[in-house]
Formats: sequence, structure tokens, C-alpha cells
Amino acid sequence: PQGTAGELLLRALEDLSELDFKKFRDALAHGDLQGRCCIPWGRLEKADWMDTKNLMLDFYGGEAALDVAIAVFERIQLRNAAALLRESREKDYRRNYKKAIRQAYSCIKDQNARVGDNVSLNARYSKLVIVNKHRDEEQREHEIMAMGRRHAEIMKEQASSSIAVGELFKPGPDGWTPKVVVLLGAAGVGKTMTARKIMLDWASDKVFAEFDYVFYIHCREGNLLTSQASIADLITQCCPSSSPPLTEMLGQPERLLFVIDGFDELRFSFDRPQSELCSQAWEKRPVEITLSSLFRRRLLPESSLLVTTRPAALQKLGKCPECERYAEILGFSEAERKEYFHRFFENAEQAAAAFQFVRGNETLFTMCLVPIVCWIVCTVMKQQLGRTGGLAQSPKTTTGIYILYLSALLRSLSGQLKRGMPGVLRRLCCLAADAIWKQKVLFEEKEVQGYALDQREALPLLLNEHLFQKDISCVSTYSFIHLSFQEFFAALFYLLEDEGEAWDPPASPTRDVKELLDSYDNSRNYFMLTVRFLFGLLNKERRRELEEEMGCKIAPRITQELLAWLQNSQKTALALLTQETAVIRELEVCHCLYELQDEHFVAAALDPFTGVYLRGLNLNRFDQMVLSFSIKNFPKLESLDLGHCSFLSRTRNRMHLFFVFREKQQEEGQQSPIHLLCQALEKSGCKLTTLRLWRCCLTEVSCGALAAVLPASPRLTELHLGDNELGDGGVRRLSEGLRDPACRLQVLR
Repeated sequence: PQGTAGELLLRALEDLSELDFKKFRDALAHGDLQGRCCIPWGRLEKADWMDTKNLMLDFYGGEAALDVAIAVFERIQLRNAAALLRESREKDYRRNYKKAIRQAYSCIKDQNARVGDNVSLNARYSKLVIVNKHRDEEQREHEIMAMGRRHAEIMKEQASSSIAVGELFKPGPDGWTPKVVVLLGAAGVGKTMTARKIMLDWASDKVFAEFDYVFYIHCREGNLLTSQASIADLITQCCPSSSPPLTEMLGQPERLLFVIDGFDELRFSFDRPQSELCSQAWEKRPVEITLSSLFRRRLLPESSLLVTTRPAALQKLGKCPECERYAEILGFSEAERKEYFHRFFENAEQAAAAFQFVRGNETLFTMCLVPIVCWIVCTVMKQQLGRTGGLAQSPKTTTGIYILYLSALLRSLSGQLKRGMPGVLRRLCCLAADAIWKQKVLFEEKEVQGYALDQREALPLLLNEHLFQKDISCVSTYSFIHLSFQEFFAALFYLLEDEGEAWDPPASPTRDVKELLDSYDNSRNYFMLTVRFLFGLLNKERRRELEEEMGCKIAPRITQELLAWLQNSQKTALALLTQETAVIRELEVCHCLYELQDEHFVAAALDPFTGVYLRGLNLNRFDQMVLSFSIKNFPKLESLDLGHCSFLSRTRNRMHLFFVFREKQQEEGQQSPIHLLCQALEKSGCKLTTLRLWRCCLTEVSCGALAAVLPASPRLTELHLGDNELGDGGVRRLSEGLRDPACRLQVLR
């Protein structure tokens, strides 16, 4: 700005003696000003400091006036004055640069932001687990396959040895300070957010005080790769002012840090011979050569680099000199997930309720290690919280969240790459299904290439690369970000249409879903999530979303097979022989039906059954919602036996905020651990005759909800509540329901 430049110029002129000031004006009128025009002596002859400053600003503009002043000082041998002005200008510029960086990086836009919607980066950012040690193959497999509590324990263990962002350029145990740090992370795990936070924290004097300037270069920006530019030009592009003090900046390259975000998105080769690289900061070359020279340390070798990349670019990065420090973003630990929810919702009660709900969905909670999944889950829950009926009324299933996650990843692809994605996704689904059958989570490079999956641009979105030591060399292996994502693609394999793609897979399981379901019956746990996703992907709305995002055709051809399997899976051999009516004996059936979210299908699936028999389960809030969904759509439910089951709730955090079904509900009833179950029974209009809730840790607070069920279930004749702590107050509340004329109860135990 001219104001700041004018102040610096005036201060420099005021420090001159009368003789030096006269020499300065003379040189300004008659000297060689490197191509710039001189100011006529008639206007300078009687000018004082202020007049001279104003004339220079009028003639040259703010930054150019300072350049001219420094050149004139050196011409008339006032080198000390030139150095002081240069130093003052650089300090002033650095202060303004930091201010501009703070303004540019203090806010972020969510993917669904409307015009003018911004979020404070500091308010939203939660710390990520960053490790700077390599894990072996077995540790990686455990990370990828672990779920729920075990996964949280692994992340907690990793967090205990996590490295802070501010320590990335600190000396190691041997005292050596790294110049090149590579920050790895899967798609959506928070690399760009971390890079932006580094920029903001540096500009706020919180980290990296050893650097005078930190420049952010995002590799996705197309204009970066189209023209010729020197590293000085690239620095200028990073600066808010068009005239940064480049000479001073480049004079101390050891004080410069380049944050290169999204290295894997660079589309050029690093195989160029050394002779093609440049070493001069002012030399204009194609941008790919300039950046290659920077990465390969021919250009500004004393500067520091912080490179973020997806793991699938490790081989390309390996063609640059060895990185001196390697760190990997693993995502959020459990504590950071909780913190993220609180930062997102701002309202503590809503945050606690939302977090507890997600905590109950083991699959979803595990995937919330990925910040973008956390954002999707919080966004969906916040929107649904604002609707009538809350979350229970309009739920997003686990399948729905995974589809949103896939959509968010694909959104970053260019039009050309997106057009090729249907084929890539079909082959990826084939790889996933084959690996599920072989119980594999790590794939060798030749396996991935065998599925024609070596397109570097698209693959890093969906597969991670890991380098492991094998004998005396290193080998690359690949994996999905988590086993659950692999299972999602494996389920999709059974639904995708081929669309005549001329490609012969190296190995491919049959598309006969009966084989998968038979194996699931035998092994249970291993195929569980794949089967859940199969049901979720049959939902019309989910299929439509996927077809729009992926450009693939999804056929619900397996609907009848899934229906028949689900019905037969719950019938004992005796029941099948005698054709007796059967009962649901596994909560997993309800989880599958919940993923589908199709009330007509659920009713058809449950039509052969007359009861639910579950024993000794700890039902968290998500389990309760899943069970309630089935009960609400159970056409012939006569017996509900939940003996020895416990209903976990968070009454202290008012979990009921998410589960309001009707406005006039008493608060106590909403806090009842069996609130959802009772509401489902009231709404189902079912033919329930027997309800067994013995030894379920029920207390007085549950009796109000139970009392409301009695008149709403006119066929209910038998109620078992033994071995619960109902108390006198609970009995009194229950009596209110018993006295209702519509109550037909005959046996109460």
C-alpha cells in the first residue's frame, strides 16, 4: 500500500543529512534509474522531504518508489541507508504478508456452503493423530480390520506417540534438522486442512518461527501447470502484493518454507535428467521443470519443503531425493472425534447426544477416524435434528453415509477422469469382492495392476499405498482406507451392471449372491458388513444417488434372493420341517432391514415371523433404533422376549433430543431407556400378546412409557417385568396404564 511505502520512504529521507538529501534529489533528476524516468529537476530543486516523497509516489507508485530510493542510495554510496530501507521494507512486508495470510486462511468453506457461509478454521479444527514411524504389515492389517472399541484402542495407542505439527521441522534424536518433510494421508483424512492450519498458525506466530516466509502451493490449481515461470514468479503468485521484496526473500533461502499441498495430483513425470533442471531463482522455465528442480533440490536447496500427498504417490515421490522426515496422518482418535462433534455443533447437549448415537454404530464410529466422514455425519445429523421428528424420523443409514463419503471423494475429479470412473469402480468392486472371499486386506502391486487399476490420478482417492520391507528391498502394497470401505465395494460388486466392458479380470468371484449368503451363514462375522451393505444398496434412493455420482447402472436383481435368505436364516431346522411359524433370533436381521429403509420390504420380510427372541444383549441407542424400526413394521408380531437385555442410554446428556416422536411427551418418558421400543409398539398397531422384559435393569423411569403401551396394545395379555428395580413409584405409574379401560392384560409378573 502507498501509505506504508510512503511512511518508510519519508523515514529514510528524514534520516539523510542536508548534503546527502541534495545528492539524492540530484540523482533522482539526472541519474540512471534502470529504465525508469527521472523526475524533472525544476520540481525537485526546492522540494523538502515530504514533497520529494509525494513526487516519488506520484511518479512511480508505492513499491516502485522504494525500489528507486534503494537504487539511488546505492548510486550515491549511501549503502547503509539502502540496507536500512531494504530491511525496514522487508520487515514491514513480512508483517503485512502475515496479516494477509491470516485473513486468507482464517476461514474455510464446507462442501455444502451457501454464498457467504464461512466457518472459522480455528473453531472447527481438531487435532489429528500424526505418526512419524513406519508400521509393519501386521500392524497395518490390524488397523485396517479393527472395528469399534478395538480400533479406538489402536488409535489411542498411536496418539500416545503422535508428533505435533509444530515439531515436524525440529531436530531429531541425532540433532539433525530435516529440510524435507513428507506428510502422508489417505483421501479425506485432513491433509489440506492441516496444511491450511499450518499457514494460519505460522502467520499467527504459533509455529515455525524459524521461517520468515511460508508459501502455500496447491498442486491442483490448473494455472500452475500451463505457463513458464521461475520460482520467483511462483513466490509472487503466493503473495498478496504484486511487488514482494524478492531479492531480500531469496537472499536467505534457509528462512523459506514451501508447503506443497497435494503432490499426488501433479500430472508430470520426475524422470527428467539433471541437465534439464534449473538452479537459478529468476530463470523462467516450464512450471513442471521449476517444481521438479525445487523438489530435487537443485533450486533453493537451502529452503525447506513440507509436502502433503496421498500414499499412492510414494513411488513418484521416491524419484525425488530421500525425504528427511516421514509422517502420516492417521485421522482422529476417539477423543478428537468427540472434540470435533463439540466444535461442529457448538451446542454441548446436541454434540454429546450426536456423538453418543454415532458411538453406538460401530461401523460408522470407526470410519469417523476420517475427518470428511466426521463432517458428513455431523452435517447430516444437524440437518435432521432441525426437522420434525428428529433423527429417528428420517435416518441416514451407514450405507447412505458411505455413499456420501464416496461422492465427496469423487467430487474432486476432473471431468475427463470422472467419465472414466464407472469402469474403474467396476474393476475396484471386483478386486474388493475377490479380496473379501480370500480374507485379504493388503494387495500386491501386480494384483492391483491386474485389475487395470494403475491410473494414478483416480486410484489415490480409493486405495492407499504402503511400503514394507521385504528381505533386502521395499515392496508396495495397497489397501482400502478401512476394511468396511472394502466391504462396501464388495457388496456393490453384486449389484453393478457390466455394461459390456471388454475386460477379463484375473480373478473374480461368481456374482451368485447365494454363495456369499451361504458363506455368511457359516462364518457369520466375516461377511456381516458386506451383507448389511447389500441390503442398504437395494434402497431405491441410495441406488439413484450412486448412479448419479458414479455413472454406473445398479440393478436390484438380488432382492428376492436376499428376502428368501433372510427368512430362512431365522428358521431352525425343525421349524423348516414342520413349517411352524418362526421367531427372529438375531438382532443382525434388524440391522439388515434398517439399512434397506423400505417399510414394504420389511413387512414382507417379517411376514412369516410371529415373534422376536433376543437374549442377554447390551442394546445401545443405535441398536434400539434398529430394533424399533423392525417392530414398527412387524405385521404379525405376537411375542417380544428381550429377557436379560440391557438398554443403554445417556439420560444425563438428554439423548432424547434426537428421538422426539410426539410433542406432548413427558420429559421423563423420553429419558426412559425403553422409550424407542415403547414408541414403536404404540405405533405398530401390532397383535402383540406377550411382552417379556425380565432382568432388563429397568427402573421407575421406564414405567411411564410402559403404561402408555398397555392401552395401545389391546391384545397384550401377558407382561413379564421380574427382577427389575421398578420401585413403588414405578408400580404406581404402571397402575395408571392398567386402570385404562383399553388395557386387556391378564398376567403381570
